Amino acid sequence: MSLFSNLQPKKVLFIATRQIGDVLVTTPLISKARALWPDAEFHFLGYRGKLEMLKGNPDIAQTIETSDRPGILEYLTLFFRLFQRYDLAFVTQPSDRAYAYGLVAARTRVGILGGHPQGLTEHDKLKKNKSDQQNLWKKAISLHTINVDYFHQHVIIEKLRLLDIFFQDTESLFSQPISVRPPIGEAITARIVNQLNPPYIVMHPGPLTAYKRWPLAYWQTLITWAVKQGWQVILSASPAKQDLDLNRDILSLLDLETSQQVVDTAGQLSLSQAGSLIRGAIAYVGVDTSITHLAAACNTPTIALFGPTPPTNFGPWPNGFIGKQPYQLRARTQTVGNVTILQGPGTCVPCRKAGCDDHVNSKSECLNQLEPTQVIEALKNATQL
Repeated sequence: MSLFSNLQPKKVLFIATRQIGDVLVTTPLISKARALWPDAEFHFLGYRGKLEMLKGNPDIAQTIETSDRPGILEYLTLFFRLFQRYDLAFVTQPSDRAYAYGLVAARTRVGILGGHPQGLTEHDKLKKNKSDQQNLWKKAISLHTINVDYFHQHVIIEKLRLLDIFFQDTESLFSQPISVRPPIGEAITARIVNQLNPPYIVMHPGPLTAYKRWPLAYWQTLITWAVKQGWQVILSASPAKQDLDLNRDILSLLDLETSQQVVDTAGQLSLSQAGSLIRGAIAYVGVDTSITHLAAACNTPTIALFGPTPPTNFGPWPNGFIGKQPYQLRARTQTVGNVTILQGPGTCVPCRKAGCDDHVNSKSECLNQLEPTQVIEALKNATQL
């Protein structure tokens, strides 16, 4: 039996100081921890505006929000709020700040250690060596750590393995169905509901970064085809200007007849409302972004367009999957459960770089070569056309 398997914490803090998708993928960890400690009180610390993915989660008693760039006063306030209030902290991101919060908050910590995959350049190797040095203090303050594997270990499994030390049989973690818990559904505004004309398909074109974008003309082709099948198309997007502009650009390419069957909900829905909308759809198509993970968690047939990101690391989890790895590293089309992941051609796919030029505004040739016919075929299979 593991030395610490009998630990019975009364208060536990989960820390995920990144994007909303990173919050969502902690929910299997939370569920498994709840099974291990049914009477413990669970709190969650994350960035302000990023915790809506936990709305209605019955395992979380309290959420704590902080700025992504807090000032001295906010740091001090958070310090006194957290100081040694918890028996155990799960640090689910490898950042220095997340570990500092864990050190302040809890007497015992387990956490994720970052790094860089073995690169092809000396620059990559230098980054990895620097990361290894930065990890030394994190290991020193932690009871147990798990290393990131950006190509071969799924992020869901990465986080579940934080529980390894508390289980007599660690393989039991993966022998039961693993599911992502979406936020509780919330009523959609009447103005949008009145425009819905099922059957409809939800499409989410906007990623957080440009190198994950699919070409505008491809969205035009896909939407035109979907409307010809008798489906209404619902465009989804965040309130960010770049996403609003992207949806408007797509709409400008459509002919009048097609555009009359398209509803643009950009910036008008909360995450919980987006979940309700997606649950009612016959299918969802989206790029590599958090809403695509939400769609998969809602059990809607989900088509995910992947470019540089390894699906083996961050592919949307097919709910109820049993095992450690749902996906292959490279496959033009692969379907597991309700999720279909599509990748473009090329031996460099997936590279895990920020596009071909490795910066946020870069293009990704693999996405440029992922043609609409491939997506249409996946939609036919998902909807049994």
